[in-house]
Amino acid sequence: MPLLRKASKNFLVIAMVLMAISAMVLFFYTQYLLNNSIEEELYSNKDRVEKILKQDQTIKGIPPLMMVEKVNGVEALKLKDTLIYDPLQNEIELFEELSEAKKINGEFYRITVRVMVIESEDILFAIVATFVCVIFSAFIILFYLNKNRNERLWEPFFINLNRLKLFSLKSNTPLDLVHSNILEFHELNQELSILSNKIQTDYHNLKQFTEDVSHEMKTPLAIMQSRIDTMINDPVITDGQFEDLTKLQSDISRLNQLNKRLIILAKIENDQFTATELVAINTVVKGVVANYSELTTQPITIQEKQPITVTMDKTLATILFNNLLSNAVKYNIDHAPIFIHLESSSIEFMNSGLLELEGSEHLFERFFKNGNRQDSTGLGLSIVKKICDYYGFESSYRFRESEKQHSFIIDFKL
Repeated sequence: MPLLRKASKNFLVIAMVLMAISAMVLFFYTQYLLNNSIEEELYSNKDRVEKILKQDQTIKGIPPLMMVEKVNGVEALKLKDTLIYDPLQNEIELFEELSEAKKINGEFYRITVRVMVIESEDILFAIVATFVCVIFSAFIILFYLNKNRNERLWEPFFINLNRLKLFSLKSNTPLDLVHSNILEFHELNQELSILSNKIQTDYHNLKQFTEDVSHEMKTPLAIMQSRIDTMINDPVITDGQFEDLTKLQSDISRLNQLNKRLIILAKIENDQFTATELVAINTVVKGVVANYSELTTQPITIQEKQPITVTMDKTLATILFNNLLSNAVKYNIDHAPIFIHLESSSIEFMNSGLLELEGSEHLFERFFKNGNRQDSTGLGLSIVKKICDYYGFESSYRFRESEKQHSFIIDFKL
């Protein structure tokens, strides 16, 4: 949730809760005051009637608000609510009633005074409704004022956030941030500028180092390979020397492969494969299979349902399928057929195997090897995973127990 919306939501919730609590407090407190006022009025009217009755015993009252009746004895003071017909309103109304019988001038009189409760309730609801309307109006005004003020206050932060998103390590342009007179934003800008400059410098240094190492390793490896080839072709070489040179040649070849694959991983991580185009996956796979058919006698079968088109770097697509096919060929057993299934939005490479691979959850990790093959660099599937992550594809492995086949699947998430 965006920051301003989150802050506005919190403000809205807190304000609504406070408004509800305030309205309830006002309602009960006003009700308490009105009830006290009614009771005070009843007691005051009763005292007035008693005073008048002492001077004039003929008074009968004003029904239903005041009544005077002769009784036979003293009655205790009673305060209660009662429903009485009001001839003026022509309907039954709720009254609060105070009555007491006491001896006045030698006679016992019951004095009853009443106050209509409905009027006090109307006043109560009018007060609470007015309060709610005023508070709600003030809340709406404060809400929008607070929202606009927060937008202006956080504007430099959001501008800098967008610039940070657009910042590229590959460019030589430093991160340009908008100045803010808010201390925390100013300090954040300073730290981000220092950090981005350092990261940018480290990136260029690492990129240059990787390229230099790759370039410098190629020449001595090529020279070593050439000299070994010359020595192997020497007619006076012994069998022991030939075996040692063959192992050394294999190690150099593996080192060459390791160097190439590390460079590929570094380029992917440094976002150097920026060229994108619509790649026909079926065509790329057929090209990779055609190249491999010249290097292996293992049968490779392609089964395709429909063409798949993906937006990506074509070089990375070739590397992706080349690594998957290389893995299938390398670990295939009994010269069994290798199958490649092209579905509507996925591709599956299958090769024969006896048991599920141990540590299958680590298959796509860098330098992980299943078995003790000396010709494996442990980087092939890691490159597959890195390319999939780069484009948002999903890579997975499963073992088909019934068919005794290892299956590597790439879901293009189309």
